[in-house]
Amino acid sequence: MARLTPEQISKVSAWVAEGATLSQIQERLSTQLEVPMTYMDVRFLVDDLNLALVEKEEPKPVEEPVADDAPAEAGVPAETAQGAGVVTVEVDTIAQPHAMVSGHVTFSDGEKADWYIDHQGRPGMAARTPGYRPTPQDITDFQAKLDAALRQAGY
Repeated sequence: MARLTPEQISKVSAWVAEGATLSQIQERLSTQLEVPMTYMDVRFLVDDLNLALVEKEEPKPVEEPVADDAPAEAGVPAETAQGAGVVTVEVDTIAQPHAMVSGHVTFSDGEKADWYIDHQGRPGMAARTPGYRPTPQDITDFQAKLDAALRQAGY
């Protein structure tokens, strides 16, 4: 892990106080301070500095009532009660052999992918549909929910 100067540490502290996520801190370290770090290194840095990330309460989606007799649009599948339109992240109870931790994600459009963090702290993801790319919003939601799930699991 890279050593930071006191000035760089104070910038990181300010970013945390502003409510920046680990991903945002990682990006700022790389672009503004030219200090590349892995996501896990940033997480360890925040822990080592005894900084507490600001937990943003996720806004609850407003559900509009749908009439039971309303016809579904042709070619558009009806949303299920399982949470269509929401990114969900699950952590495996036993990690994949090449990974420190692994799991799967369901994106807002229903597409699924398997994710992992290897023993070097490097993240990876494999979509189950070849060539699938999630939206930028889904990636942001995935990162936030993965962070929360890993914290809950004790990582």
